[in-house]
Amino acid sequence: MSAQGDQEDWSRHRQQVFEVKEQALQAAREEEHLRATSTIREAIARFRDAGIPPIPLRARPYTGSGTIRTALQGWYLKQDRSLAVDTEGSYYVMRVDGGLLSRLRGATPEPTTAPLVVGRGARDGDTFRLEELLRMRLEDPVRP
Repeated sequence: MSAQGDQEDWSRHRQQVFEVKEQALQAAREEEHLRATSTIREAIARFRDAGIPPIPLRARPYTGSGTIRTALQGWYLKQDRSLAVDTEGSYYVMRVDGGLLSRLRGATPEPTTAPLVVGRGARDGDTFRLEELLRMRLEDPVRP
């Protein structure tokens, strides 16, 4: 076999290993999201049982100050209102484009994959287990 053939085999094998690892990582993310969504939905039931109603959620622009209206109703997960869940159990990072149209018409943040550990890998080291954060909001909800 030629050196070029060996190189092609090695490259093909390396690509296959990469693809298998990527598939496993994606499956793990999906499993985490499903578990986190289940945890969020259980917490929403506890919020309702405790008489903590959903509130209108507002987003912050990527740049600039102030807040921007959204059509979402739900509960903030952090006091700084940077994370929230809606009444359906979707998870949101409450950041949006802060352009003039967004400020006039409002904006719709896209739901994102819910983590079991909030803030993992963040520079500020502010990490919480999702269950812990939801329990904190049950005891001390963010008010409108």
